[in-house]
Amino acid sequence: MASTVKSSSASTSSPTSNDTATTPNNPYLIASYVTIACLWIVSQYILIPYVVHVLLLTTAILYAACHASLVLRESATTNNDGSSEKETMRLEDAYQFPLVGSASLFGLYLAFKFLNKAMVNKIIGAYFGVAGCLAMTMTMSPAIAKLTPQAMRKHYGVDKKFAHPVPMLLESPIHFQLDFTGNDALAFMISVAICVTYFTSKPWYLNNLMGISFCLQGVSKFSLGTYKIGAILLVGLFFYDIFWVFGTEVMVSVAKSLDGPIKILFPRSLTRNAETNLLDMSLLGLGDIVIPGFFLALMLRFDAHRAGVSVVPPVNVHADFDKPYFHATLAAYFCGLGLTMFVMLTFNAAQPALLYLVPACLCSSMGLALWRGEVAALLEYSEEEEEEQVDAAGEKESKKIN
Repeated sequence: MASTVKSSSASTSSPTSNDTATTPNNPYLIASYVTIACLWIVSQYILIPYVVHVLLLTTAILYAACHASLVLRESATTNNDGSSEKETMRLEDAYQFPLVGSASLFGLYLAFKFLNKAMVNKIIGAYFGVAGCLAMTMTMSPAIAKLTPQAMRKHYGVDKKFAHPVPMLLESPIHFQLDFTGNDALAFMISVAICVTYFTSKPWYLNNLMGISFCLQGVSKFSLGTYKIGAILLVGLFFYDIFWVFGTEVMVSVAKSLDGPIKILFPRSLTRNAETNLLDMSLLGLGDIVIPGFFLALMLRFDAHRAGVSVVPPVNVHADFDKPYFHATLAAYFCGLGLTMFVMLTFNAAQPALLYLVPACLCSSMGLALWRGEVAALLEYSEEEEEEQVDAAGEKESKKIN
């Protein structure tokens, strides 16, 4: 989605240099990745208390993904055709998202109710198989690069044009471009093997591996653009979640019927049920992590903007700066998710997580802005202005070279 939202924003300070060579690594960011890996491995052999498992894993995922999203401030990054790699939500998208989501959810409900469930799951599984391979490849490739020799970082490219017989339906020729390294290729082969294993035997821990990859990549590569757009999206999904969980059986029915990595599973026991031969699992939908994650990432980038962190590539995700909005909103998310589980366990009933997470995120961020007297700065912040700063810096650098 290309951004069409524009607003002015007064920078609180001029951008500072971003020396990645001298900036120490962020220990909390490293700890978040270690926590994700440890929880994924340990939970296969040792039963971790459900509430602890959920809170630790979601917090670690969000901390890592939001910091990875700092590279979105490198808005000068473009593809060969001049289009931006940065995906930004438009205002009309925010208004339409709950309606489109409702139509998709109800469509899945009808498909599972009137069609063969196995066939529907196979079709959806094929889509998630391709998407899962790509998400895991992008997640694993940087880690693999730290373990492999320099030769594996060599870039390879494919640039082909293919004609096809139906130009009235698709533009012809189709232009296919691909740039990858040896590390990317190795990560892709590992990802294919994981996906094949998952869709063959459906182990819950591979479901989680794909789900975690979706969360990390989704939050780190998508921008809400402005606080207003983020608030509109969250409020819309607040009512969407309440209606489909409390008002109908649709949400719960689809969640139980859809056999794919659209949720993260948390074992409540490591002993299989004698009757079903299945493990007792609880689940958290990826939307309850990714949607608030978009907003949390926006708050972190707003903190970086306030602190005057450079937007000139390469942006350093380990940069040390004050993060009041991010920390306040992440703490509120943590409390909101804890309250969700408390109510769910107390009443033994499924809860729409966004019922608790949306007020937590919006009230914490706006409350902090009111307390600090920065409401205008928060509402005026637009990430399209970051793009203009990078473009100007790039032109200035180009003139120096010439």
